Amino acid sequence: MLRPHIYVVDDDDALRQSVELLLEAAGDFRVSAFASGDAFLEAAAELESGCVLLDINMPGANGLDVLRKLTSVTERFETLLLTGQGDISLAVEAMKAGAGDFIEKPYDDRALLDAIGAAFDRLEDRVRQAGAVQEARELIERLTPRERDVLLGLIDGKANKIIAYELDISPRTVEIYRANLMDKLEVRSVAESVRIAFAAGLVPVYRV
Repeated sequence: MLRPHIYVVDDDDALRQSVELLLEAAGDFRVSAFASGDAFLEAAAELESGCVLLDINMPGANGLDVLRKLTSVTERFETLLLTGQGDISLAVEAMKAGAGDFIEKPYDDRALLDAIGAAFDRLEDRVRQAGAVQEARELIERLTPRERDVLLGLIDGKANKIIAYELDISPRTVEIYRANLMDKLEVRSVAESVRIAFAAGLVPVYRV
């Protein structure tokens, strides 16, 4: 199994090297370093998923610029901002833009490693969730349009007779569609089929 990858993006040579040495000494990571946000963005499309330690104040593309571009095109990275004292307002703005956390300089080694561990946990959760969504979508794609109609009726809590009336088919036909869709979705209950439908985005979720 490959060790998780960390990308250090900081224009301060001494700090960048210090972080590299710490992470390499920890022994659990592969480390790649970039001296500017622009250099990292140029390479990002070819990089594997990982955690980005991102300095917030850099010439050219600063930490916020990099973060906004990353979050607009990919979810493969989890970002930790490295900030100087007095940059809290910028750090808060960065977290609103998608940063997972921020670490103040001068950082404590243990705190930095703990933050990186938490970042990889979040990244793994996101990857798992994306995989579950893709799997649910592939299952839903197996259904015919009429089977989807019946599933939506079941999600609304409608009885077979009501679904049959609304679709202008017989209750017996609804039962057949219902059996077919549950077979295609590889489930044994309506509740399980409902969970798959929501995971796949077949039914919009409204949050207030």
